[in-house]
Amino acid sequence: MELVFLLVFFPVTHSVKHSLTFFITESSGLQTFPEFVVFSEMDGVHLSYCDSNKKKPDLRQVWVKKLVEDDPESFIWFTQGCAVYQRRLKFESDSLKQHVNQTGGQHIFQWMLGCEWDEETGEVDGYRNSSCDGEDFITFDLKTETWIILTPQALITKTEWDRNQMYNRLLKDYLTITCPDWLKKVVNYGRSSLQKTELPSVSLLQKTPSSPVSCHATGFYPDRAMMFWRKDGEELHEDVDRGEILPNHDGTFQMRADLNISSVSPEDWRRYDCVFQLSGVKEDIITKLDQAEIRTNWGKTGLRSDVPPSEFPAAAVIGVVVGLLLLLLCISGLFIWRRNNNGFRRANTSDSSPPDAFLSQ
Repeated sequence: MELVFLLVFFPVTHSVKHSLTFFITESSGLQTFPEFVVFSEMDGVHLSYCDSNKKKPDLRQVWVKKLVEDDPESFIWFTQGCAVYQRRLKFESDSLKQHVNQTGGQHIFQWMLGCEWDEETGEVDGYRNSSCDGEDFITFDLKTETWIILTPQALITKTEWDRNQMYNRLLKDYLTITCPDWLKKVVNYGRSSLQKTELPSVSLLQKTPSSPVSCHATGFYPDRAMMFWRKDGEELHEDVDRGEILPNHDGTFQMRADLNISSVSPEDWRRYDCVFQLSGVKEDIITKLDQAEIRTNWGKTGLRSDVPPSEFPAAAVIGVVVGLLLLLLCISGLFIWRRNNNGFRRANTSDSSPPDAFLSQ
């Protein structure tokens, strides 16, 4: 059974509405995948990760670590997230397996739960969805404190879960009170980091004259960015290879977008440009496709780095060759002259140095 894990990240906007979401996955029969995984994010920013194979969760932001240190009791879900949610959701997964007649084999059960908070109006909302093997199964209705089926197979589950009124009431309190309280604290701690932006340096790179031209941006923050090539102001999709956003050692990020120029004539280069967009920054960084601005590896031979080897004058190459031949002739002539005038003789063992003397000098 092939496991496809899809998480959608929503970019941070200037809206005052914030969200805190937990993605939880339980698998069975998959030897190469942890049995239980918990992934959390706030406003699209990755906060933490843990799984059943890890004893300690991975906190992905510096300010999240500070938050946990300052308020360890309130944020036990960061330090013990996998264990806590595994205990809470175990009975649900067992129930789902029975109701869908899938007690054996390879299966994936996923939960998405979280809350939203409007910083301007103070309004809060919550959500709680379950899926089975990649298909939506059942969701919780906060207003009625009942469950809504998303597939006919979930009817038995709805009937059973609707009867557990105490659990449903606790779930509503968790989604509308506990989760929003957490969210407010996380927003306050992460506000300075989340609002910080750092613009990158953008360069055009090319390995060989026939290689694609790579538009490379590095040193930007946050990691919510886009990069693409345009022709005459229109975004290109063909002949473009976009790389992933990768982290740098200093906490910033880098990315690239390659343009295949094999079919682009020299006179059409001016019609192309590379566009970099960073979340929270209004102005784009636009880099024109200009051969004079391309950094290459062609300079490793000691020749000009901005001129392809095929374009170097033939006279310069011939001059270098002739110079080397003349130097070789001079050395040969000197060797012959010394042999004719001094001859060759065996070294006197009394005035010669030991074999290793030269190496020790």
